[in-house]
Amino acid sequence: MDSEIVEVNQKIIVGMKLEMSLLENQTQTLWQRFMPKLNSISNRLDNNLISMSIYSSDYFQSFNPSNRFMKWAGVEVSDEQTLSDGLEIIKIPQGSYVRFLYQGLPSQAGPFFQSIFQEWFPKSGYRLDKRPHFEVMGDKYKNNDPSSEEMIYIPIMK
Repeated sequence: MDSEIVEVNQKIIVGMKLEMSLLENQTQTLWQRFMPKLNSISNRLDNNLISMSIYSSDYFQSFNPSNRFMKWAGVEVSDEQTLSDGLEIIKIPQGSYVRFLYQGLPSQAGPFFQSIFQEWFPKSGYRLDKRPHFEVMGDKYKNNDPSSEEMIYIPIMK
């Protein structure tokens, strides 16, 4: 599993959020609500899509697939702007992240994430930080295609 430690500058994200759990995964619903609003966001930095998750401080200590978290669908923007209906702003704070390339179907990502937390973290010398986790879906992202690629960012600290 290839990884890279990177410093991420603060990011301003415009998007929509929905509370969910892994058992009641509503990611598809969230993206279906967000995508029609994409063209109304005028100050996008690029064509990447951002999928972000915000977890409670004890989410991973007492992991249970029915635990709820906040999921965001969004894009990075250059500055805060007046928003159209239903869109919100959230900032990803600056900090250290471990970055992984994931290739495959979203429905098969579970074992990949499991290996990050059960294998990579114990050997890394890092621990999980309490900032948003996010994925960047760029030019090589193809929805529901086994050759699809996205970059996974997980917040870390020494």
